[in-house]
Amino acid sequence: MILCSFIMKIATYNINGINGRLHNLLRWLAEEKPDVVCLQELKAPDNLFPKRGIARYRL
Repeated sequence: MILCSFIMKIATYNINGINGRLHNLLRWLAEEKPDVVCLQELKAPDNLFPKRGIARYRL
């Protein structure tokens, strides 16, 4: 019998305006290294969402 143990880190972040706090978000992601992150209050329409800033992450 093979037993596997997986730990998944799920985090949530209330960004309250992603364009003004992108640097904070990227620093937090690098420090915490979550597997899944849920962002609230992005306050950015699709055309102003900083896709390039977080391109290394899957959206």
